[in-house]
Amino acid sequence: MQQTQNLSMQQVLAPQLQQSLVILQAPMLELRNIVQQELQTNPVLEEEAPEASCEEPAQPADDFQEEFNQLAKLDEEWREYMSQNSSYNGRSDEDEERRQFFFDSIANQETLQQHLIGQINSVGLSKSDQRLAELIIGNIDDNGFLQTNPEEMSANTGVAASDLRRLIEIIQSFHPVGVGALDLRECLLIQLRRQEKEKSLEYLIISKHLDELGKRRFPEIARRLGVTVDQVQQAAYSIATLDPKPGAIFAPDPNNYVLPDVSVEKIGDNYTVMLNGEQIPHLRISNAYKDIMSQNDSGGDVKDYIRDKIRSGKFLIKSIHQRQQTISNIANQIVSRQEEFLENGTAYLRPMTMVQIAEAVGVHETTVSRAISGKYISTPQGVFEMRYFFTPGYQTATGESMSNTSVKEAILDLIKSESAINPLSDKDIVSILSERGIPIARRTVAKYRNELNILPSNMRKQY
Repeated sequence: MQQTQNLSMQQVLAPQLQQSLVILQAPMLELRNIVQQELQTNPVLEEEAPEASCEEPAQPADDFQEEFNQLAKLDEEWREYMSQNSSYNGRSDEDEERRQFFFDSIANQETLQQHLIGQINSVGLSKSDQRLAELIIGNIDDNGFLQTNPEEMSANTGVAASDLRRLIEIIQSFHPVGVGALDLRECLLIQLRRQEKEKSLEYLIISKHLDELGKRRFPEIARRLGVTVDQVQQAAYSIATLDPKPGAIFAPDPNNYVLPDVSVEKIGDNYTVMLNGEQIPHLRISNAYKDIMSQNDSGGDVKDYIRDKIRSGKFLIKSIHQRQQTISNIANQIVSRQEEFLENGTAYLRPMTMVQIAEAVGVHETTVSRAISGKYISTPQGVFEMRYFFTPGYQTATGESMSNTSVKEAILDLIKSESAINPLSDKDIVSILSERGIPIARRTVAKYRNELNILPSNMRKQY
């Protein structure tokens, strides 16, 4: 029996450094919960009035600052080791683009339409059927219901209604279960068929007595079906477990409101960045525990316990301060580079990468990624996720930089103003943008159009 040994190197972060990374990445409301939990578990911490803690916290009297610097240096040494690895150092342009796409996609939420279109490729449709399926999906609302029937679609497109019905049945087999139905009755029946309950009492009630069920007329339903009221009630309980809006799981949560970490206001001729720290409790070390530490009659175990809690509390305060400082530095860089956007809107968004901001702020690019994760910034143009501002771009014919987002906005504006009878093809859009000094490939236009959930020109045409 042969024995082998494998040596591997793993990065193990100190618990305090892990905590500082969690604090850096946490959005405002999550950070508030973390601080509230620390207040409950660390007796030496207490909350003070915001006015008393506007300035940077005083440096600790012990070796805390040195310890913090050692932890940060340890993390940087590991990053330096990773950067010297050949697989990291030799990134191609394709690797960089894939990596940037990963960073840009973290916060994106998939829509129902994107989810359904993604399933088309798995059912082996022909090219023409794929285009018709995309047309059908384009008529499905956010709750998952088809907003037009096959006959109406046939009259508008010239496609046989039987072909449309066949494709609708295929889409109704997709996830989420019940999607693609014309009404609530069909939606619920689709879900029961997937459960193989075509012969159940629930199926019969929905098929014949859905209106009475909605009015909870259980005795009337029982009399008409020749069953007991208790059976109808049990069936109603089962029906209540079905999803009346299968597409709603892809919609944004209405209770998930946004609290910006940063606000940008124009004061005079300049834009000013302000951190919104009101939601974060302002912490300090309780003087009562400092007094206990100074008393000679306190036991050694007591002093050790209090010393550990004080050290932990100071590290938390310092980590919160560094979080705020990092976010502020990044926000100031965003504002200084995006003044045209702040003045005029999305069409003037300039290309910007995390590497550029990291170099300007003096941190690692992964620190920028963590710092902007889930954070929002309130601007004169509206509230945006900070990640929104990080996008690669194009060089126009005049030598100006233009972000991908601005190009998408230009494509969207062109399609909004196109003729419904003679919509713009991707080739037409390439030609128009080229005349404006924006060099772009046809496949890139198709990619951006798909990302904007816009159908091809032949699917947008109205007859």
